[in-house]
Amino acid sequence: MTVLVIDDEPQIRRVVRNALRGIDDRVIEAASGEVGIDLAAAEQPGLIILDLGLPDRDGLQVCRDIRAFTAAPIIVLSARHRDADKVELLDAGADDYVTKPFSTTELQARVRAHLRRATKTTSDAKQVFGSIAIDLARRTVTRGGEPVHLSPTEWDLLRAFVTHPDQTLTHRQLGDMVWGAVHGDVQQYLRVYVGHLRRKLEDDAIKPRYIKTEPSVGYRFDTGA
Repeated sequence: MTVLVIDDEPQIRRVVRNALRGIDDRVIEAASGEVGIDLAAAEQPGLIILDLGLPDRDGLQVCRDIRAFTAAPIIVLSARHRDADKVELLDAGADDYVTKPFSTTELQARVRAHLRRATKTTSDAKQVFGSIAIDLARRTVTRGGEPVHLSPTEWDLLRAFVTHPDQTLTHRQLGDMVWGAVHGDVQQYLRVYVGHLRRKLEDDAIKPRYIKTEPSVGYRFDTGA
């Protein structure tokens, strides 16, 4: 697998290279948005690490342009800490974000998680998380061997989580996945149905093990990977 790093700062690229050391993959680099887009199209990398602060193009637009032709995970490096900025970049097609300054171990953990997800087939396989078994092909769920009955909306929401493991999904993204292109605020609907899933699947719905809330952003299905 090829990993593409798009960043105009040599020292940041060096930090990223060090974080990727030990991962048996080829690393290529681009110092501008235009070159990054061209390399992403030509090399078809399995994972992309993108810095938002590029000299020639807005990083968010670079993310959108790359997402238009590849489904490879995109991890964004950003000095922006506002929740609104995180929501915007996730809606632009990013899979994850790491805010600056960041540690090498944090970036390593994010990269490993996304590489596992990128090389894992999740379409029809039976997914097992602790005592929970989910069969996407048969649309069945069991917990501790006992069937769990879900409404159609609860199933669609769970499927969105399971097919995007360890990925923060914004309220808007989840709304589109579950209800299609919707207008208005879906946060209240999501809160209700996430509550239903937690009560049916979690050992403690108040302190969930799997369906985690990302405050002001969305939700994430934590596999513990």
